[in-house]
Amino acid sequence: MKTCIIAQSDGSAIKETLNVIRSGGVVAVPTDTVYGIACSVGNSNAIHSLFQIKIRGCLKAIPVLIGDINQIDLVAKSLNENARKLAQSFWPGALTLIVAKNKSLPTILTIHPTVGVRIPDHGWLRAIILKTGPLAATSANISGETSPSTASQVLDQLNGRIELIIDGGECKGGISSTVVDCSGEEIKILREGGITPEQIQSALGK
Repeated sequence: MKTCIIAQSDGSAIKETLNVIRSGGVVAVPTDTVYGIACSVGNSNAIHSLFQIKIRGCLKAIPVLIGDINQIDLVAKSLNENARKLAQSFWPGALTLIVAKNKSLPTILTIHPTVGVRIPDHGWLRAIILKTGPLAATSANISGETSPSTASQVLDQLNGRIELIIDGGECKGGISSTVVDCSGEEIKILREGGITPEQIQSALGK
């Protein structure tokens, strides 16, 4: 497979990205944190490709990106009070919330009763998601390697593994999102990233 790179500012970038996603392909895109590889959340074959591209075990769940809060019902069964507070405080932004999943999601996305979801603070990407629907997305790197913050770093790891890379320059965040499990009565910070534990506790009034 030949990997094509198109600048985000190129007039064809949106069209080509939509074409790849709608045809069941995988595309690397810039986000507010690091570059990610993404596909339609409803396409099990495309999600399987995500695992193959990353050389990632299929037991590890794939998070979901949504374009705005109106898409949350497509992904989540519900948001409890803690999840709602954190979403209101940090979305769009570098916070992934683990919540009860919508049962319509493909099993390959996550074997668990929960799913990770966030709204990226990246206007171009959100506009894409509003056209495609929620995207299954994970960092654009081989599992265990460094998460890329530039398109060239994506190419270094995934050249020949994906069809398209959208070059949006260096990601402003540079580090992965913070992951917070909100599926129970008490939250659990599973991964520290762009949002600090102090900010999390403050948003929850603790």
